Amino acid sequence: MRHLKAHRKLGRPAEHRISMLRNLATSLINSRDDRIVTTLPKAKELRPFIEKAITLSRRAASLEGNGSEATGVHLRRQAASFFHAGNHGRATTTRRGQIPPPRSAGVAALSRLFDELGERFRDRPGGYTRIIKMGRRSGDGAELAIIELVDNAREKEAQTSARKRARGSSKKKAADSKVADSEGGEKENGATE
Repeated sequence: MRHLKAHRKLGRPAEHRISMLRNLATSLINSRDDRIVTTLPKAKELRPFIEKAITLSRRAASLEGNGSEATGVHLRRQAASFFHAGNHGRATTTRRGQIPPPRSAGVAALSRLFDELGERFRDRPGGYTRIIKMGRRSGDGAELAIIELVDNAREKEAQTSARKRARGSSKKKAADSKVADSEGGEKENGATE
């Protein structure tokens, strides 16, 4: 029986597995296309991991009113546990004349999560990601999958172009029917004379 065995171990100890999920979550949030390619078991494990973080940002985006600043900070700190913390020794490692190291990708992912994605998914009650199977990798035969955020820019462009095509085809059909009606009317008039 598999009682109390909720997640896949992915052949890694707990620390390595959590670190890998944090890296995958950071890559997904920071990616320009809002999608990454990984193996299917990793994608299935990443889905609930990243959706919990997006839910926190969504909850922060819907806050308004008195005392919401403290709650917003609390939600941001909770979501920070889903990403790597950043540069621990940032202030101590810089010497005079040296450029401080750039902020880590986890800090950038956290800011994008709360600034952009929280607003994008504000009215969506869940289901922020989609997994698309790609087939098997040629090297080791591992099953690959794309995990992506829904409602991304590519989808919106496809929807607008589909609407434009539908409008164009309906206009074309309307124009064709008008031409056919006018030709039919002329033939009837010619037949009566």
